Amino acid sequence: MDVKNIALVAHDNRKKDLIEWVEWNFETLLPHNLVCTGTTGKLVEQVLIKKAKKENAEVKLNVQKLKSGPLGGDQQLGSLIVDGKIDFMIFFWDPMEPHPHDVDVKALLRISVLYNIPLACNRSTADFMISSPLLKEKYERVIKDYSGYMKRTVADLG
Repeated sequence: MDVKNIALVAHDNRKKDLIEWVEWNFETLLPHNLVCTGTTGKLVEQVLIKKAKKENAEVKLNVQKLKSGPLGGDQQLGSLIVDGKIDFMIFFWDPMEPHPHDVDVKALLRISVLYNIPLACNRSTADFMISSPLLKEKYERVIKDYSGYMKRTVADLG
């Protein structure tokens, strides 16, 4: 089985939903490396430990906790995506509330698309993603070649 690096992110009003999803998918998520922003990471770790105790399972958790999203965690996660260290992201964002770090969220979503990272923004899509046979296999993403963009000169800018 190919171990994936899975990013888990949730806005405050969606943390409960994500934690329920993590608990429900406990066995599927355990073999993988989880990368979480701020409070989400603490909550994910707590629910996995609690579930392991309940199941009497000896587990080795691998939860990397970044800073809180508004405190730079979104940028940290974006950097990991750019560096090829994230395989896919589950981001339960809240479409009903304004966020002081909306610009950061938009940048994180943009970088996910730019680097062709599978992205689930709701529970249904997250369910489809982790039930895919690709979860257990090596998967080579196709990343668009932006070398022409990088080679632009002052003359190209008009």
